[in-house]
Amino acid sequence: MTDILITNKVIKDENSKVIPKSILIPFILLTSCFALWGLANNMTDVLIAQFRKVFTLSDMQSGLVQTAFYGAYFVLALPAAIFIQRFSYKAGVLLGLGLFASGALLFYPAAQMMEYMPFLMALFVLAGGLSILETSANPYIIAMGPQETATRRLNIAQAFNPVGSITGVLIGKLYILSQLNPATDAERAVMSANELDVIQAAELNAVMLPYIAVAAVIVVVWLAIAFTKMPQAKDQAITSDTDSSLSATFARLAKKKHFVRGVIGQFFYVGAQIGCWSWTIRYVMTQVGGTEAEASNFLLASIVVFSAFRFICVGLMKYIAPEKLLAALALVAAGLVMLLMTVGGIAGAYALVGISACMSLMFPTIFGLSLQDLGSDSKFGGSCLIMAILGGAVLTAIMGQLSDSFGIQAAFVVPFIGFAYLVYFGLKGHKIEK
Repeated sequence: MTDILITNKVIKDENSKVIPKSILIPFILLTSCFALWGLANNMTDVLIAQFRKVFTLSDMQSGLVQTAFYGAYFVLALPAAIFIQRFSYKAGVLLGLGLFASGALLFYPAAQMMEYMPFLMALFVLAGGLSILETSANPYIIAMGPQETATRRLNIAQAFNPVGSITGVLIGKLYILSQLNPATDAERAVMSANELDVIQAAELNAVMLPYIAVAAVIVVVWLAIAFTKMPQAKDQAITSDTDSSLSATFARLAKKKHFVRGVIGQFFYVGAQIGCWSWTIRYVMTQVGGTEAEASNFLLASIVVFSAFRFICVGLMKYIAPEKLLAALALVAAGLVMLLMTVGGIAGAYALVGISACMSLMFPTIFGLSLQDLGSDSKFGGSCLIMAILGGAVLTAIMGQLSDSFGIQAAFVVPFIGFAYLVYFGLKGHKIEK
């Protein structure tokens, strides 16, 4: 009898842990993937300013960087879920890392061609790999350990995402933006073709070399995961009387109102996050002044604040329910957006940094709350939440159009709407309806 009680206590203690010892090494390896896609995301934010200068683009045209990047997330997320269902989460992670590395390597021929479109194509392939990687890794982190601590475990893994983001911004600032020639658009317009080619070649090589280095790191991570025994996921098994066809799966998901509202929330959140970070450099240059490299200091500060507050929010979740914390921070973020739209100047620039503190817990918390009560449909539910990253492509492009037409301050009405919706989702929209 005593042995049974001891055994039950051990099982209970193991189930109460966020990261049991049995999954520690696989968890660390997967967490490195979170850092890698954070690095890729924020190197891409820097590319908007780089390509805008190199190819003399409008805000709308330079915003196509994010359209290509996050459009790939939308296109590849559902095929990724099908692949994972057929094989495994581990296979999905390896496929995603493989495409990620391939897209990074495509920056070499793109730099030799010296045209905008090949870079967009390379970004599409790279982001397609990230789509598969995120579709696999996010629900895998949730399913690989105790369900009771799933949301906190995902928040911990996501907390290392901004570590990669900081690295990405530093690479962009020190190795990409620093290589921009100071010649203005007007000065470039009157240069000879040969003179302009020399300048552009140097600027595009500055883009290409960091991506080649990133590809080498990805290969190392791929090998480490490939040769490590990864735990089996603990998704609810599909029973014999459950229709596993795509149409039936999505019909079941559509009936989960909290899930549908979560997908909408993720669309708005990612659009708000990518919009805020993508246009930070542009906003600071118009409101405060300075060069692209100088303005990128505010983007770096935003990522540092984002990183610090993600760890802080993980700690706060011990005492405050994740959904309540989400609603409170979304409300503060909406207020800060109003400040940067109406006041502007240095106060607006600091408000933009403050918004990142509020955004720190949003993605993993929305993800975890939305996947509740999905059972065997979690894989496809996760793919829908990754497809919602399309918000980064759509809403960032809309912000670019608004900036061209009405000014950069007016463009931030888009993230304001997104944060307002998340206040509703945190207070009421996340609740499961039986």
